[in-house]
Amino acid sequence: MSDYQYLKVEREDKLTLITINRPEVYNALHSPAHFEFDEVFNNFRDDPDQWIAIITGAGDKAFCAGNDLKYQAGGGTRKRAPSGFAGITSRFDLDKPVIAAVNGFAMGGGFEIALACDLIIASENAVFALPEPRVGLTAGAGGMHRLPRMIPAKQAMGMILTGRRVPAAEGLSLGFVNEVVPQDDVVNAAKRWAGQILECSPMSIRASKQSVYRGMDEPSLEQAITTEYPARTALNESEDFIEGPKAFAEKRPPKWKGM
Repeated sequence: MSDYQYLKVEREDKLTLITINRPEVYNALHSPAHFEFDEVFNNFRDDPDQWIAIITGAGDKAFCAGNDLKYQAGGGTRKRAPSGFAGITSRFDLDKPVIAAVNGFAMGGGFEIALACDLIIASENAVFALPEPRVGLTAGAGGMHRLPRMIPAKQAMGMILTGRRVPAAEGLSLGFVNEVVPQDDVVNAAKRWAGQILECSPMSIRASKQSVYRGMDEPSLEQAITTEYPARTALNESEDFIEGPKAFAEKRPPKWKGM
């Protein structure tokens, strides 16, 4: 386990588990926590032995209540690293998958952390909202732009313009939640999803993630399909590209090297 003041970071083989450890303020984040997150994600990105990450919150009341307004009101700085809220909302170069295991409140910036992840696994008591307009702010850490790209625009605007709270079951029906599980099982469920991803070639996973997100920015389907993506080129030149078909032909589990 790595030594951070506001986060707990554990490594289980090729999985990095990150726990926001400020339960006394519902895991709200302030400037020092953002810089810890930036370091954690930089290390995760650069570590060839870490293939997937899970983010969760300490305790069962909150994943993350967003920005620590009391810290800010007390004169604390809002300074963050260029990677954004929790070191992830403005990070666009991370091709390794990240899963949010949401336990309790995911409000404002907390919801934006989850939206910046690739999958959201929610406990039955999870609640999502972008309540910034209620306090004279906007969801500027990506919420206003990611949510309408994930669910129908009218449903996204219904959340954004009212700041209303959406329970886990509704999040599942709207489409931004992948699975809802009992409260005590959310991290295990996220690890189950991670386990399925880890069965695949990490080179294939990174190529797929990069191609999906960059492809959505292309103006047409034809351009999205015909564009060359660096991670896909790296996959085609990798040992994994040879190992996968070989293992299939030999009827054995593949031995991925991630290179």
